[in-house]
Amino acid sequence: MSDERDVIDTQDEQDEYEKICYVCRRPESKTGKQVSMPGNINICPDCLQRTFDMIDGSGINLGQGNITDEKGNIDMEKLSKIPNIGFVNLADIQGSVPKRQKIKKKKPKENEKPVLDINKMPAPHKIKASLDEYVVGQEYAKKVISVAVYNHYKRVAANSVNDIEIEKSNMLMIGPTGCGKTYLVRTLAKLLDVPLAIADATSLTEAGYIGDDIESVISKLLAAADNDVDRAETGIVFIDEIDKLAKKRNTNSRDVSGESVQQGLLKLLEGSEVEVPVGANSKNAMVPLTTVNTRNILFICGGAFPDLEDIIKQRLNKQSAIGFMADLKDKYDNVNDLIKQVTIEDLKNFGMIPEFLGRLPILFTMDGLTTDMMVKVLSEPRNAILKQYQKLLEMDEVQLTFNEDSLRAIAEKAMEKKTGARALRAIIEDFMLDIMYEIPKDDNIGKVTITREYIENTGGPVIEMRGTPVIEENK
Repeated sequence: MSDERDVIDTQDEQDEYEKICYVCRRPESKTGKQVSMPGNINICPDCLQRTFDMIDGSGINLGQGNITDEKGNIDMEKLSKIPNIGFVNLADIQGSVPKRQKIKKKKPKENEKPVLDINKMPAPHKIKASLDEYVVGQEYAKKVISVAVYNHYKRVAANSVNDIEIEKSNMLMIGPTGCGKTYLVRTLAKLLDVPLAIADATSLTEAGYIGDDIESVISKLLAAADNDVDRAETGIVFIDEIDKLAKKRNTNSRDVSGESVQQGLLKLLEGSEVEVPVGANSKNAMVPLTTVNTRNILFICGGAFPDLEDIIKQRLNKQSAIGFMADLKDKYDNVNDLIKQVTIEDLKNFGMIPEFLGRLPILFTMDGLTTDMMVKVLSEPRNAILKQYQKLLEMDEVQLTFNEDSLRAIAEKAMEKKTGARALRAIIEDFMLDIMYEIPKDDNIGKVTITREYIENTGGPVIEMRGTPVIEENK
């Protein structure tokens, strides 16, 4: 019974995925009908013909040396007349292709349905309302990304309205570290039923060098779409740490991971047909390739752009430094939201090339987290850090609470580290260590309250035993 089920599963998989030539790694949609051999081996007409051309004259009579018909497909009648083909031991060849490198077949055009139904796409205010449940603050950024995503998928669904072709609007997101750039896009991916790939620009290099090729960005999107090219062509790509691609200054070596990568990304951002390796980060002889059109793929780039504020200050301080009306050099040193005054010229001075910036028409910034925002990040989001620890202690039947002063003390400590929301977990992990270690020892503990004194190492948490008065434990 299990053997029959395996045969059915294998047949379903063959119907769903394209055959890939074992020699040249091209899919059947490009090579034409392929010959299937034992061991899950498929050979395309070109490779089979070349093979027989090589061994022609070695005692094998191939007639005119051509086993394909006028259309380029394999003529099975000619193939069956070839003698002595049994000298090839097919069992010695491992021809199985990993599933992550298999390409899904395209649906027939007569049965083709729209890849995306605009009626099912939530309106911008609904997208923002869903983001509000997970992301604290950043009202402007959430509004911009909600409208941009909604308009992008209207464009994909409509293609053209009254013969007017709508251009896509890629986005560039700028904000300090730990403000929630990547988290915002991850949350967006959960809300929308579209493939999303998050790539790291720091691993990208120019073609031919060690590292990930530029096409690996689309390979990740293709993998997120389960190797379905049609779905991948309507997905979203988020390229993080895009500021690391800035042109290197004062260097005599070739800039293989900076300006050259920006130039390589131009064709992806604008929209073109790209040869993409399936299930791998770079092109090589053993990886199948497929063609993906990036015209309908939305690209979102994000980066912290350190030292960009210094460039903005230099631009703002260009007025004369002599005379009664001169600006002081430290005039903008204490401005918190200086990053909001960024311009394209500032990004060019930072090291981004004009052609790259021109393909990212939507530019917006994210706010740095304040103490009040930190307090909200701790407790308000659906999967807030404090809720995670409360869930852990619930499994031990212990209630964990935080008073308002303790939350503000944690936020103040996090602000001192200047690493954004990432500092919150480090601080909580530190003071929760003793509690998570000691609580399972005593089954009589029913409730633990974290206080400011405990956070500041001047006291201990308030512990309540089951059915006993409240006692305070010194740390």
